[in-house]
Amino acid sequence: MSKKKKIVTSTGVEVRQKSLKLRIWNNRGHYIMFLPVFIFVLIMNYWPMLGIRYAFMEYKAGPGTPHWIGFEHFARMFQADAFWSAFANTLILSIVKLLLTTFASVLVSILLNEMGSLFAKKTLQTVIYLPHFMSWAVVASIFTLILSPSNTGMLNGMLRDLGILGSNDSNIHFLATSSMWRPIFYIINIWKETGWGTIIFLATLSGISPELYEAADIDGATRFQKIRYVTMPALANTIITVLILNLAKVLNLFESVFVLYNSAVYDVSDVIGTYIYRQTFSVARPDYGYSTAVGLFRSIVGCILVLICNQASKKVRGRGIV
Repeated sequence: MSKKKKIVTSTGVEVRQKSLKLRIWNNRGHYIMFLPVFIFVLIMNYWPMLGIRYAFMEYKAGPGTPHWIGFEHFARMFQADAFWSAFANTLILSIVKLLLTTFASVLVSILLNEMGSLFAKKTLQTVIYLPHFMSWAVVASIFTLILSPSNTGMLNGMLRDLGILGSNDSNIHFLATSSMWRPIFYIINIWKETGWGTIIFLATLSGISPELYEAADIDGATRFQKIRYVTMPALANTIITVLILNLAKVLNLFESVFVLYNSAVYDVSDVIGTYIYRQTFSVARPDYGYSTAVGLFRSIVGCILVLICNQASKKVRGRGIV
């Protein structure tokens, strides 16, 4: 006779739990509906993970079969200056972009919250939200036209009209100059993502009790003092939470860089994602084993960052992100 586990309900009644097979059979309808989703997740998310084995194999396009070489790809990766340059660029670009866009989102949120006209506030919100819904390919096309070094480039034309560039001066290659590429990249990201980032901060601001502002008015506080002593402390926890949640994704940088960079600025713009892309698709004979090793390293570091951010989130919010 099979033993059934005894459980106690919330009312204190002791009942015998049904066997696993019987519970599955009784809920077979739910499992049948879940089965297609489960199969889809296995095929699309977990089956490709079997390709991790190629990080430890010599596997290049063309004739021949992959063969085991151990950690040679990782040794080559750690000795490659281009890889470490891409790794450093990834951290710098991602972290600076995160800090700047968060700061801009907080600033815009406060300004919107201080607006008295509801119509003007909603209109401005709509305008600053729109860039977020544009693809990076479209955004890159727009700014490439604006920053074009040709005579039709808007910014170069304005500099000539203002007399900053003389008639004999050559046009400035903004996106092909290492010293200019990063500031331009940050400005484009701020323009595109600030509006969307204000949503969570505006939600926090709407939850601040009006009584706090009324008390500040009674004490004779100016508008700036109310922002400093009431609004900012209320936003502090949200700001920290947003930074923690986004810090786990710093190594996922690819599309925004890929559509804006070029070979002239690899030293300041090449990130791990674009480095993997070039190792795979921009060479005559792709080395799939090496690019898989680089991708595996990025995933491991990303996983470590997620775990760190999860612990930080538990300290700040009382609950993790996973």
